[in-house]
Amino acid sequence: MLCATALTVALGGGLAGCKGTTVGGATGSASPPAAGAPGDTAGAHGSALAAVDGLAVKGRAPKTGYSREKFGPEWADTDHNGCDTRDDILKRDLKKTVFRAGTKGCIVTAGVLADPYTGTSITYKRGASKVDIDHSVALSDAWQKGAQQWTADKRRDFANDPLNLLAVDASTNRRKSDGDTATWLPPNSAFRCSYVARQVAVKKKYGLWVTAAERDAMRKVLGGCPNQPLPAG
Repeated sequence: MLCATALTVALGGGLAGCKGTTVGGATGSASPPAAGAPGDTAGAHGSALAAVDGLAVKGRAPKTGYSREKFGPEWADTDHNGCDTRDDILKRDLKKTVFRAGTKGCIVTAGVLADPYTGTSITYKRGASKVDIDHSVALSDAWQKGAQQWTADKRRDFANDPLNLLAVDASTNRRKSDGDTATWLPPNSAFRCSYVARQVAVKKKYGLWVTAAERDAMRKVLGGCPNQPLPAG
């Protein structure tokens, strides 16, 4: 579903932007290369590594019954600020933003993204952009790890929670698909600690479980940065 459906903040549709100057770590394949030495196995108090052990570990449930619609309409205005979630994230993650006149600073028409997944700079232009808003914890992954038991309102809130959303390079996002930490990591190795910490924070906040392989992969990445804080939100 995804130079289109994060960042400096650690924390879209549509689609021509261009990748440009490198702004982060090295780029590479979207398959998950080794990410950091095992390092600390406990983590500092309040760290993402320490929070991993608080996540329930279970097997992945069947994907039966999953659809995007189970998580409500795309980009609902759940915080009631008059802007939809997609534009909220674009405003948060882009620099040099330009807004459509008469929208009270809601609709983003242009800007520049320092893409966390590739470490490159992408020019965003509404309707012709290579920028997606990615769910750090993919909706289908959440469905298979607890979300199918939630109410419709909780699934809608999850799908629109800024903690779980990042503006990113569209093609890289689509290669990620619904991968978890065990199956996909950003090619920009400099962002992996922040990325995995965000997934841990989202799963902790919503009570989603992880598989044993996922937990081990989280520990491996965060073991190389044991003081990485758990994002708040």
